[in-house]
Amino acid sequence: MIEVILLEKVGRIGQIGTVVKVKPGYARNFLLPKKKALRATKENLAYFEAKRSEIEAANAAARASAEKSGKSLDGKKFTTIRQASEVGQLFGSVTVRDIAELIKAGGFTVERQYVMLAAPIKTIGVFQIPVKLHADVSVTISLNIARTEDEAKIQEKTGKAAKSREGAAEDKKAEAEINAESFFEKPPEELVAQATEAEAPKAEG
Repeated sequence: MIEVILLEKVGRIGQIGTVVKVKPGYARNFLLPKKKALRATKENLAYFEAKRSEIEAANAAARASAEKSGKSLDGKKFTTIRQASEVGQLFGSVTVRDIAELIKAGGFTVERQYVMLAAPIKTIGVFQIPVKLHADVSVTISLNIARTEDEAKIQEKTGKAAKSREGAAEDKKAEAEINAESFFEKPPEELVAQATEAEAPKAEG
């Protein structure tokens, strides 16, 4: 573990100016290169105290900017067309990088680490993806993954993955069976009336 001084609020780790112990890899690969922290040396601690007001002001501005972007981004819908099997399994996956690029293409400034995706998405469907724009600002976007534009439209209306051809055929078969069962469940007198009406000779004009 190594000690660092936080230059901004970082999740549950701590607030600006807090000296915390973190794993070396986390510090080297994230906190230090992203300028979210400095090694907690005597020199850096003195530097932070001298610049505290400036650092806090910069953080407040960053939060305000994130809140402004969040209002436009929250609830935004994004669509990506991918190849997939009949059962909806993607030939590949949709990753954090893919989602970040979609959001950027939509005109928003978003880094990969902002996208809170636990694991790559491997099926078609509509997914709600959390995006953390700032330690105190989180929004949610809607991601529609489909095989075609038409399928994407269906999924957007239903909020569910579109059925494969086999699935749609099974639904039609089930619907037909239900209709047949409901017909034979009709009261006998109603069936007799329908049969009599069907067999009755038409009046000649």
